[in-house]
Amino acid sequence: MTASPQERAPGRSPDQAVPQPQGHARRWLILGVICLAQLTVLLDNTVLNVAIPSLTRELDASTADIQWMINAYSLVQSGLLLTAGNAADRYGRKRMLLVGLALFGAGSLGAGLAQSAGQLIAARAGMGIGGALLLTTTLAVVMQIFTHEEQPRAIGIWAAVNSLGFAAGPLVGGFILNHFWWGAIFLVNLPVVALALAAVTAYVPESRNRRGDRPDLAGAVLSTIGMASLVYAIISGPEHGWTSGRVLGTAAAAVAVLGAFAYWESRIPHPMLDPHFFRNRRFTASVGGLVLITFGMGGALFLLTQYLQFVLGYGPLEAGLRTAPMALTVVALNFTGVATKWSARMGTPVSIALGMGLMAAGLVSIATLTEHGYAGTLLGLVLIGAGTAVGSPVMSHAIMSSIPREKAGVGAGINGTLAEFGTGLGVAVLGAVLNARFAALVPVAASSLPVALAAAGSDGERARITGAFSSGLETSLLVGALAVLLGGLIAAALLRRADRADSGEKA
Repeated sequence: MTASPQERAPGRSPDQAVPQPQGHARRWLILGVICLAQLTVLLDNTVLNVAIPSLTRELDASTADIQWMINAYSLVQSGLLLTAGNAADRYGRKRMLLVGLALFGAGSLGAGLAQSAGQLIAARAGMGIGGALLLTTTLAVVMQIFTHEEQPRAIGIWAAVNSLGFAAGPLVGGFILNHFWWGAIFLVNLPVVALALAAVTAYVPESRNRRGDRPDLAGAVLSTIGMASLVYAIISGPEHGWTSGRVLGTAAAAVAVLGAFAYWESRIPHPMLDPHFFRNRRFTASVGGLVLITFGMGGALFLLTQYLQFVLGYGPLEAGLRTAPMALTVVALNFTGVATKWSARMGTPVSIALGMGLMAAGLVSIATLTEHGYAGTLLGLVLIGAGTAVGSPVMSHAIMSSIPREKAGVGAGINGTLAEFGTGLGVAVLGAVLNARFAALVPVAASSLPVALAAAGSDGERARITGAFSSGLETSLLVGALAVLLGGLIAAALLRRADRADSGEKA
């Protein structure tokens, strides 16, 4: 579907359509369509969290297996998002959106029919390829069809769907697991993918930049290998020892490969990640803030769903329902436009500081009030949701507005890469902190909490094991809270300096 004449700039081909100041005539309908495609992908970031007990039993999966089932999806996306963004800019954003949906559907089918932990990990990695194409094209299309004035609200809705998919995963997964076997959490994607394919074909306009940069395949390979090695070192640390040859060797390889990636990107004419972007204070501050907000949210949700099921004894559906207030808070503040209005009044630096401060307070609430049951957890979830609603859209808009419009796909790739990497790193780091603390308190804990509980010989021993897990959870959440708070303060300070520098240049 090409753009209509009133949507084209003089002298440009249909494939280079540029919206007029009023924006695309059907922009809000299109936003709904691309959010449907995006929601399917994002649900799979966290839908596995409530399936952990089922996977542990039915696939004989260890803690490391579970973490790889989660991280294989996000790490493949992280490595391919920049390349996917380049491809969308060059070959067509609508075209890449359709290809991504098809690949994601095929990967979902493979995951739903998996018979072993290894097969599921491989299928999840395959789903990550389609997810990379989807996440880059959705935000890139938003930047093309909305005016500059409308972009903050549109990105707020986009970010609300982002958080909704992220936080509603346990709820959806819990509902499905209450009625079906674990493979259904993937097969349910298929009808949604079919609907999204039809809607994208009918409503989303094509746009591309004919002079777009070629995909940086070498950079994609280096970044994927480097990040996978880094997370593997973190995951395997508690099991093999932080000073073991396996962990140190993998960590050294990660540093070397990521260093090679940075060098490669600085030398080639068309890099995936242009080093010049980092000379922009606004871009750098937003990048750091986005990594840390997803770090805290991803890691906390991963740990919290296990705590609700293993320690408090809730079933999968009930555990999902009890994490829903976080998503509902984000949706309420972003879909009503309340968070956007607050951010417009406070300005970007204050919005980011407030958002990440609320998130940190929420993590502290969950960590320190667990002895009061669910009440402390509920307060923490609401605070995290409010912080996400205020801070996340502001950071995404700051990143996208710092990058040329014709490179919207690349900008979306950067935004998505950092969000996915932050989530994966949060799961790995906070999970590693919990595991280390848990193993120190319960030496017989073996590879996971379920194994330790199964081996317990008395109610007293089981209580000691769940107490050790709660202690590990408290430690890991406090680490996450500190990282989020410091990140928010640093990001806000850098953005304030950038605003002052911009004001000075204009004066």
